[in-house]
Amino acid sequence: MVTEEIMKSGELYDSTDADLYELQWRYNDLMYEFNQTRPSNRRKQQEILKELLGDLGEGCVIEPPLRANWGKNSHFGDNVYVNFNLTLVDDADIYIGNHVMIGPNVTLVTAGHPLEAELRKKGMQFNKSVRIGDGVWIGANVIVLPGVTIGENTTIGAGSIVTRDIPANVVAYGNPCRVRKTL
Repeated sequence: MVTEEIMKSGELYDSTDADLYELQWRYNDLMYEFNQTRPSNRRKQQEILKELLGDLGEGCVIEPPLRANWGKNSHFGDNVYVNFNLTLVDDADIYIGNHVMIGPNVTLVTAGHPLEAELRKKGMQFNKSVRIGDGVWIGANVIVLPGVTIGENTTIGAGSIVTRDIPANVVAYGNPCRVRKTL
């Protein structure tokens, strides 16, 4: 069986392990329940999120629908606002700081696959954590790739693909995402 330590090590592992899928179903059911809860029932949504996610800070609002591979590997700080259609490919940890705003249709990815086709055919995968600093604003339709850290108080422009670390206190956008202005 593939263990959580192997999944989070950054090393290649067999992602087709049947035991992994069994573990994921519980979290997938919680996600389904969250996404089917009436918008006016914020209390129930928060209860589900507390069970689903690794951490859910005070004053955190996540608008449905939400999609995650696990949920339990995603950690949200205080006063985070997430617009609809957040996708968390959280096979490794995703850390989101305090006072972060995330626009609609954002994808945060920790999983990658080897370049060698033969290894991909065998279901091999690796994972690298993603870190979003305090005070970050991520615009609509942004994709953040495995292993990326975004520094505090940074703004990532809509439609960007973030392929490498972005420092604190900047405006960055584009494909690939690059620093355009220091704040």
